[in-house]
Formats: sequence, structure tokens, C-alpha cells
Amino acid sequence: MSLMRSMLLAASQNQWLRHRATHYPFVRRTVSRFMPGETLDDALSAAQVLGGKKIGTVFTHLGENIKDRSEAQQVTEHYLEVLESIRVRGLRAEISVKLTQLGLDLSAELCCEHLQAIIERAQPDSIVWVDMEASNYVDATLDLYRRVLSAHPNVGICLQAYLYRTKDDLANLLPRRPSIRLVKGAYREPPEMAFPHKQDVDESYLELGKQMLQAKKENRCVRAAFGTHDVGLIRRLADFASAEGFRKADFEVQMLYGIQRAEQERLASEGCTSIVLVAYGSYWYPWFVRRLAERPANLWFMVRNVFAA
Repeated sequence: MSLMRSMLLAASQNQWLRHRATHYPFVRRTVSRFMPGETLDDALSAAQVLGGKKIGTVFTHLGENIKDRSEAQQVTEHYLEVLESIRVRGLRAEISVKLTQLGLDLSAELCCEHLQAIIERAQPDSIVWVDMEASNYVDATLDLYRRVLSAHPNVGICLQAYLYRTKDDLANLLPRRPSIRLVKGAYREPPEMAFPHKQDVDESYLELGKQMLQAKKENRCVRAAFGTHDVGLIRRLADFASAEGFRKADFEVQMLYGIQRAEQERLASEGCTSIVLVAYGSYWYPWFVRRLAERPANLWFMVRNVFAA
């Protein structure tokens, strides 16, 4: 792991920095590139614009590690409101939730109740995506995912290519016909748990992606979604999918709002499933700093904003 990435991931967990950084105008200007605003209305408006470009949306309300039952209930009710807004507006949109935001740190049972309430409100032909968090939550997240998947096929899970264990996790999930979004991974993990070098992460991602596509072809995976901004990896996986006889629409890429916009539109124009994750909410600092750690270009964009005032 590079020194810069390590420093940024440490900064993402620093409460002192979180309190102060959110007040700096140059930080807020940079954040505005990656999220359309802090409110649900901001996110819904962005989804309507994206829809006009044949790009779908996944909404995520930023927040994690809630330790108050009433707050976890409020988050659940908020997502129920989001799903109703999607239905009323006829948006091509889904949601993605963090289990620690639904009360996982309080009780797995409570979290499961909240997640099931959300899934039951979603349209049957859409997916409620479950985000993967730091490595100490992987087992609990997968346990809960398997539990709800047995009753609700319209739920998906995120897997992280930088963890050594993910190859086995994927193999264990495929007999259950999951929906999977594959990402590289954005948390600070020790080298005994995660590949420390980018090249190794990329190779892991490519191999896992090919396994997901093969499983989809064999009807062992409902959705195989690739959450990455790495254009080289996208092209290699697209070539593999084409060689395997996939329709364009069955190749799905999910990117973050504001990153690789031209690639998002290119994929959509070619008939691929192009989806943008639209994040919103006031608790954006740790999420934002992890985005800086993922792509150094994002950090230099912020530095330029220092001198834009």
C-alpha cells in the first residue's frame, strides 16, 4: 500500500480532522464533484438527469457505525422514503445500504429486521445492495446476507477484490444465486488480510470478475456488477464477456457520481448497463477521504481547489 493511500485511509478515521475539514470551502468544493448535494432531493434530481442519458442510479445515504436504536430506525425509515420516491417518480434506480448504519453494531437481529423491511418495500425486479465494510465486518455481513437471500432474491452483496478471502467467499455464495457487485476495496487493511500492491489487487479483480461472468452465464449469479473506475479493467472484462457471448445489456458497470463521466456515457451509449452510485447526506467526510485514497487524481483535484478561491 502506498504511503499516500495509507495516510489518507488513516485520515478517514480521524474524528478531529472530520470535524474541521468539513468547514473548509475548498474541501466542500471538491466534495461537490462527487456528490450532487446533501439532501435526497439533490440525489433524485441527479438521477433524473442521469436517466436522460440512459444511465441508472444507485442511491446511498452516507453514514456508518450507528450505535443508537432510534437513529438506526430513522435510517430505515429514510430508505423506505427513498424507495417510495423512486416508485412515484418512475426512476431507474436502486439503493445501497451499510449494515452498520442499520444497527449491526447494536444487534444482528435488529439489523436484519431493518434490512428485511427495506427489501420488502423495494420493487421485486430491483436489487437492494448491501455494502461491504471493513474486514472485521465481513463475516457478520455475509452471514446476514445469506440469511435474507434465502427469502428475498432481490438483495445483492458487495465483495472486495483486495481481500485474500474473497475468492473463497465468492465460491461459497454462488450456489445461492446471489447478485454481486465487485469493488477493489477502500478500507485500511493489514497486509496479512489484503493485497498490499495495486497490481495484485487488479489481477484479483480480473480473475474474480471472470468467475462472476461465467457464473452468470451458467445461471448461478443473478447480477454481476463491476464497481470500478479502472477503464483498463473494464475493457478487459468487457472483452471477456463478449467472447463468452454476453449481450451488451448483460455487462454492468457501476461508478461513482462525478468520476469517469465520459466512460459512464460511453458504456450507456453502446448498450451496456451503466449505473452511477449517487451518495448524499451530511456524513460525507470518511466516505470522501476513502475516495481520495482510491484515486490519486482525486487528491490533486482537491489541491487545485485550494487555489480556486
